[in-house]
Amino acid sequence: MDIKIQVPTDLSEIPLYQYQEFHKVLDVNKDADYSDLFIQEKMLQIFCGMPLSNAIKYRKSEVDQVTDIIAKTLEQKPNLVQSFQIGDTTFGFIPKLEDITFGEYIDLDNNIGDVKNLHKAMAVLYRPIKQKIKEKYLIEEYKGDNYHEAMIHTPMDAVVSSMLFFWNLGIELSKTMIASLQEEFREDLTQEQISVLSGVGINQFTLSPMEILPNLKKLQN
Repeated sequence: MDIKIQVPTDLSEIPLYQYQEFHKVLDVNKDADYSDLFIQEKMLQIFCGMPLSNAIKYRKSEVDQVTDIIAKTLEQKPNLVQSFQIGDTTFGFIPKLEDITFGEYIDLDNNIGDVKNLHKAMAVLYRPIKQKIKEKYLIEEYKGDNYHEAMIHTPMDAVVSSMLFFWNLGIELSKTMIASLQEEFREDLTQEQISVLSGVGINQFTLSPMEILPNLKKLQN
């Protein structure tokens, strides 16, 4: 085959919307009897932009090699991505997690465990950098859905690394938030209400993000 294709070998080369599309295909067909060919076809279409009319011209061994590369790429566990660029805008990870607002926390908690809404979670975690001095920077205030559409282009290394970050630090973050709430609202909240709040978010944040990503090796074997 002389047709050249781009095969992602690093998560930074895969935008979030491609992964969401792939995950939707798998979710819609989760009760179906998957065939290797179906999975491989979708991987080529979504991650390489290859129509089936081109894919069928490749040798099976070549298709196996390409889809194996993609599967291994999706299993990468990168270090936390501090910043990335979408168009002309550079987005930076929240510099001080202890300053996260209750509204930001709610939006993050509601969306980080749902693949189809991950772009909304990314809009909380990453904001446009408005000022930068050496390695330090300031980001814009959270503006709800202002950047939801843009964040579907978030590179997957940022998505996975930030999810891993909250998997590792989720309980501590929850404790910090509850401690802050207790201090700020203790005159208005009963002990029973505080106990209920203590459970908010912990279940989602302590789940490994790798539980959200399908085990592609098993699907291909």
